[in-house]
Amino acid sequence: MRNLHNALQLKQLYLLKQMGVRYTDVTPSDFDPEPADLPNDLESLKEIVESCHLCDLSKSRHNVVFGEGNPEADLMFIGEGPGATEDSTGRPFVGRAGELLTKMIENVLYIPRSQVYIANIVKCRPPGNRVPTPTEAFTCRPYLLRQIEIIRPKIIVTLGATAYRYLTNDESPISRVRGQLIHAEGYLLIPTFHPSYLLRNPSAKKEAFRDMLTVKEMMEKENSDGIR
Repeated sequence: MRNLHNALQLKQLYLLKQMGVRYTDVTPSDFDPEPADLPNDLESLKEIVESCHLCDLSKSRHNVVFGEGNPEADLMFIGEGPGATEDSTGRPFVGRAGELLTKMIENVLYIPRSQVYIANIVKCRPPGNRVPTPTEAFTCRPYLLRQIEIIRPKIIVTLGATAYRYLTNDESPISRVRGQLIHAEGYLLIPTFHPSYLLRNPSAKKEAFRDMLTVKEMMEKENSDGIR
């Protein structure tokens, strides 16, 4: 809940900035919201997300892409946001990048895609597949944080710089942090390249392959003696 609380603080800061308020004009009590009243089960949370109109992405979407997979998954993948195919189907990672992600999961980790959980930083497609703005990301992030709290994965793989940045608040380049083991609150975080980047830069697949071997090693370690 602390992560959710911090996300809402950041969201309100960005909204205040857009209104022309300087951060020095307010005190913490002015933007210290109560924790969001979000449900503790995925189906109820999905209903709320599907009716969300808190940011401009809701105006151009065809479908909300909530996420899918095993609701009790030990492994969770988080990307940036839906693309055109995802927007039309309401499912995450089903285009060309999704096909590559599925191969990474099934051919390297040797587990069915259905046994992991896949979601994104934002649940609606940014127009033209652009990077989500900070306001869009921080508006949507509480939904993702609650998904993580409900699913309680042991390992989270962030796909690309945007997913890593908005989950950790760390702006380090993905090329610097990829493959690292980062101990977060309740789970182990492993950043890697986004599949879309790998499609544009095939030479980076070797590094992504090594990252997935690290994920595999950590999953095997968890199965033997537990990460937590």
